[in-house]
Amino acid sequence: MRTFNYRRRKLVDQLMRGLSALATGCAVIPLIAIIGYVLTIGSGAMSWSFFTDVYQPPSNAPEPTADAPEVAYDPNDPFANLTVEPVGDPTGSTEDVTNVYNAAPRGGVLHGILGTLTIAGIGLLFALPIGIFAGIYLSEFRNERFATIVRFCCDVLSGSPSIVAGVTIYVLVVLQTQQFSAVAGSMALAILMIPIVTRTTEEMLKLVPETMREAARGLGAPTWYSTFTVVLPAALPGIVTGVMLAFARGAGETAPLILTVLGSNIISTDIFKPMAALPLLTYRYTESPYPGENTQAWGAAFVLMMLVLLMNILVRVATRKSGGNSR
Repeated sequence: MRTFNYRRRKLVDQLMRGLSALATGCAVIPLIAIIGYVLTIGSGAMSWSFFTDVYQPPSNAPEPTADAPEVAYDPNDPFANLTVEPVGDPTGSTEDVTNVYNAAPRGGVLHGILGTLTIAGIGLLFALPIGIFAGIYLSEFRNERFATIVRFCCDVLSGSPSIVAGVTIYVLVVLQTQQFSAVAGSMALAILMIPIVTRTTEEMLKLVPETMREAARGLGAPTWYSTFTVVLPAALPGIVTGVMLAFARGAGETAPLILTVLGSNIISTDIFKPMAALPLLTYRYTESPYPGENTQAWGAAFVLMMLVLLMNILVRVATRKSGGNSR
């Protein structure tokens, strides 16, 4: 009888392990399939110039000369190069138009990479002080009624569509200033980052043993002093994890940037003007009638996915290190 029960338990254990492995595989397969498909389609755009050059319009025109110089684009025009006319015979030769249509991808996404890091970085700077201080309040005064209201608002905000943040900043900032800008986009991303930073900070501070707080208070330290010198440093690895997750969330958003940043085809350092971003380039290039730019859209999507994946890997590494230190 005991042997039968042991075999049955062992069989059930193996069955459940197999089902768990199958479920894990089903969860991983879509990620691998998406990355593989995006890499396969976008591999035609991968080159050194793709990462080091900015937008170049699709064209089969010869190299610029003194008699036919290259067209200079206005860097202050956010709509520069958004539409490109085929370069060819002015009589309307269909062969020239076909050559332009089938031209290989030109230019790169350097301006999008730099713009994404700039916009998401500024958004993180906006979100950090608000999120961390709100998390400290929710952790240290968790039983107050106002803390319950703030916690509920954070949960609602974290689940709201990203387009809502874009519309809000569009109405409050873009329409008032009559200017699309990287700062407006950062504000929209900050709205999405704040709940992540707040809730992560709160949960990490709750994990700090109460004995550490009592030890600090036993030495005569005020509550605010013990929080910033004892509790907060103890929870810092987990807070950093939340910050990196918030950055990854902001870097991959498209809808808020369409309404606030607009986009650009050059490298811009003016945060009060339109700026490029990888999600915007992917969106714009997908709508392009030129196959070369469609290929670049897949390449930009792959770069964006790798950026987000890298941030998530760094989160896992930081989490593992913090767990090892705690032991």
